[in-house]
Formats: sequence, structure tokens, C-alpha cells
Amino acid sequence: MSDNPYASGLTGFGRQSVSPRGPAGAAPAPGGEAGGDLVKDTTTAAFSADVIRESRNQPVLVDFWAPWCGPCKQLTPVIERVVRAAGGRVKLVKMNIDDHPSIAGQLGVQSIPAVFAFVNGQPVDGFMGALPESEVKAFVDRLVKMGGGEAGGDPMDEAIAQAAEFLAAGDAAGAAQLYSAVLQHDPENAKAGAGLAECFLAAGHADRAQAVIDQMPPEALNDPAFASVKTKLKLAEELAGLGDQAELQARLEGNPDDHQARFDLALIAQAKGERDVAAGHLLEIVKRDRTFADDGARRKLVEFFDAWGPTDPATKEGRRRLSSLLFR
Repeated sequence: MSDNPYASGLTGFGRQSVSPRGPAGAAPAPGGEAGGDLVKDTTTAAFSADVIRESRNQPVLVDFWAPWCGPCKQLTPVIERVVRAAGGRVKLVKMNIDDHPSIAGQLGVQSIPAVFAFVNGQPVDGFMGALPESEVKAFVDRLVKMGGGEAGGDPMDEAIAQAAEFLAAGDAAGAAQLYSAVLQHDPENAKAGAGLAECFLAAGHADRAQAVIDQMPPEALNDPAFASVKTKLKLAEELAGLGDQAELQARLEGNPDDHQARFDLALIAQAKGERDVAAGHLLEIVKRDRTFADDGARRKLVEFFDAWGPTDPATKEGRRRLSSLLFR
């Protein structure tokens, strides 16, 4: 592969960050007033009843939004339509993060719109950004086990989807070729740029991943697709100052409350791809001492979730265990 991050041997083909708080005062959810019991607004005080308890009856989607968020105004009516069309097999709860920021903060919401799916009192899946209605329907269909939705027929979207499958299967080179081909046709495509950067990170080339970021326009870098890449690069920088793994392990065995040693071991495990081990160390710190490093273990864990992506099994299990600690 060429050093040029946009180079490719192929010639063809076969989302808004959280901004400062908006204007003060309550505002209705962007979908307007919801009828019936399938769609409702919630508060911090009512979250346990509206989401945790209610999700034991059927899946509950939580839509984190804010009045100043343009994509939220696009997404919320779409989710409402899909939820109502599901005929009671899933419910939607909307939470204004300007008025009620604590739950979103605990769950690691870093950009909106963000949607979390709760089942049996635990977060099990989610997505960020204003997805098309077909993708929202596919998400809900998977959640209620009714079958998947059909993707659109745009060739670049299909190439990006296929590249994501290659990358998930461990074929970073094949994925990189497809992402590069998309970028040849659309150099500002955020999903393709983020995907190509992910390929370089998977291959251990953080410098090339940074080169991709450097060549993308600033507005593309605001897309949620780049959140994971930025987080992984940040984590890679943090690893440079860590100590010896065996020495840290010995410290922890001598003192189980040596939270700094446990924290550093979590970073090392993350760098080695041992996601369950990394999450386990941080969850143990959260369990033992939420005050460590100003709640640093939970904050680092949600950074890991962001790097891994909402559908990764380690993210799903980690969010479930974190939720058990936070909402018990």
C-alpha cells in the first residue's frame, strides 16, 4: 500500500458533536408532543422507572437530545415513527441533556443525538448520529428480533459497508482498499476517512492514521465516525509513559487497592487488544473507589467504549456491568 493514505489499487466499486449548552429554558423534544404510552419524555428522577424498570417489559430506546442540536430534530421524529410502527414491541424515552445531563454523563454520551437500547434493565446496544429511517428500522427490528432492514443501493455506501465487514473480519488491507476507493471519488467522505484511519490503527500505523485526519476537512472531522479514531490516538499517546506490566501486576498483587497500578494495567491491556481485561480493571476501580482520579476510571472506561464502538461485545458487556454499578 502506498504511503499516501488515499492511494488505492481499485478504480471503482463492484454524524454532530456535543456543543455548549443552548439557550436556557425547557424545550419540547424535536418530535413534538408524543401520543400514547409508546413515546414519552423523562427526567433524571424518573429515569429508573421509565427506562430501567420498564425495559424489563419490552426494549426501551433512550434518545439523548438537546434543543440546539440540528440532527436531533431530524432523528427524533424518525425514531417516533419507527417505534409506533413496531406496535408496542419497543418504547421510546426522550431525555433533554441540557435539563438532565447526569444520566448521559454516566453512560459516556459524548455526542448527540445518541440512542441507547435497554433490555432487562441494562444497556445492550446503541448508535450515534441522525441515521436514515431504514437504518433506524433495521436497528429496532434487530432489537425485537423481527429481522433486519434492507440497506440502500448507493454504491459508495455499499463499498463502505463491505469495507467495515472486511475490517471486522481482520482484513485491514482489503478494507483499506475499499475505503481508499471511496475517497478517490469523494475525498471529504467522513465514514471512509475514519474507516481508513481505523485500518492504519489496526495495522499499527498510528502515524498514517494521523495523516488521514490531517488531510480531511475540519467539518468532516466533526462527524461521529471520527470519534473512535481520535480516542484511539489519544490512548496510544497515553501508553508512552506507562511502567512495566510485570512490575505493575506485582504492585497490585501486594495491594489490591493500588488503583493507579490497576488503572495503568487497564491501559496496557487496551493497547494489547485485551478489551475484557481492560474493562475489568476499570470496573473494579469504579466498584472500589469512585473518587479515584476524580471518577477517572469511569471516564476512561467510556473512552474505551467510544474507541471500541457501541456494537462491540466488550462495549455491550462493559456498559451492562457499569450500569449495574451505577444504578444498583
